[in-house]
Amino acid sequence: MSAVSWVRMRTKEATRVLGAILVFLGSLPCVSQSAASRQQQIASHGRQAQEFLKQNRPDLAIPEFRAIVALDPNNVDAQGNLGVLLFFQGAYAGAIPPLRTALRLRPGLSKIQALLGIAEKQTGDGKTALADLEKSFPKLQEERIQIDTGMQLIEIYSGAGDLDKAAATVSALRRLYPTNVEVLYASQRIYSDLAGESMLTLSLVAPKSARMRQVMAHEMAKHGDDEGAIRNYREALKLDPNLPGLHFELAEMLNASSSAAEQEEAEREYKAAIAVNQFDEKAEFRLGDITSRRGDAQGAYGRYSRAVQLQPNDAEANIGLAKTLMLMGQPDKAEALLEHALQLDPTSAAAHFRMSTLYRQAGRTADAKRELEEYQKYKDMKEKLQELYREMRLRPEKQEPAETDARK
Repeated sequence: MSAVSWVRMRTKEATRVLGAILVFLGSLPCVSQSAASRQQQIASHGRQAQEFLKQNRPDLAIPEFRAIVALDPNNVDAQGNLGVLLFFQGAYAGAIPPLRTALRLRPGLSKIQALLGIAEKQTGDGKTALADLEKSFPKLQEERIQIDTGMQLIEIYSGAGDLDKAAATVSALRRLYPTNVEVLYASQRIYSDLAGESMLTLSLVAPKSARMRQVMAHEMAKHGDDEGAIRNYREALKLDPNLPGLHFELAEMLNASSSAAEQEEAEREYKAAIAVNQFDEKAEFRLGDITSRRGDAQGAYGRYSRAVQLQPNDAEANIGLAKTLMLMGQPDKAEALLEHALQLDPTSAAAHFRMSTLYRQAGRTADAKRELEEYQKYKDMKEKLQELYREMRLRPEKQEPAETDARK
């Protein structure tokens, strides 16, 4: 993030975006001069500068704008154009005076102020840069300059140890550009730093607390140390058996085990989670899964129904209830639940699988084929993601249960 992406553009590309930055180009007549010859000179330099820009020759346009500024220092168009062109040439120190003058002559030019802030940061004037970047960022509209300005702010904040402000800026960018690679990378970095800082602080203020044990369990689980995670969850429960969420998290670890004893313990922990919090929808849903695996359709129906009642927009709970209704011979109700689940999570392989089964049973061959293709697509996608997690030695927070091939 230390380099500004716009500066890396070729001269031709930088010239092409110039118009998007300088919306005021040519919008005002030149300031009246006492001598007609001065006006003529300014107009002539302006025409020549624009001609050079059309030819993608900003290097030749720069002297023309310098000539205009020499004739009329208060010409905001010339000052702004000169500053932007120098900025794109990587001449940050030279760009600052004309950008600053343009902003003084016409306050409120947010794009000019953003470029000024970036140039100030590149030349080591962090304090002034921060003020200009903070003021311009909320007013920007164009994607590229908005992202670049936000990235510069994030770098300044994180460098100063102000992770809360860095996180707030990342959040603003993610709302606007949720699939931008640079924004996603910055998010991961800042949130990881924030998590690390929080864990360090917690270890200092409450090193022997149940929450500290819980955090340690989270970290061990994330890196595949199941035994260490389970051990720390149990220690946390000894310290505070009524801590919200703790029984459920331990149950999740135990439920993933191949040990029958630990799976039985998982069921007890899910029930303990509900005893601590009667509105624990996730625990109800997991107990529905356990009951369903035993072949108790009526018991599963009760658990899944309760989960959907508590959280109607939980896609997994809707799928679980739909699966049970299919076993109970109620396909119409099951279809409505699956449609809702797919509205909530169009990438759910399990929902597409169940929908394919419903369509096949109803004789809707084409629809069944389409849903089966969607199931396979998202199943393959999630398997690739799981492989990536394995390479990183991390465990994804949530995995969809595997489904049997719908064609069988």
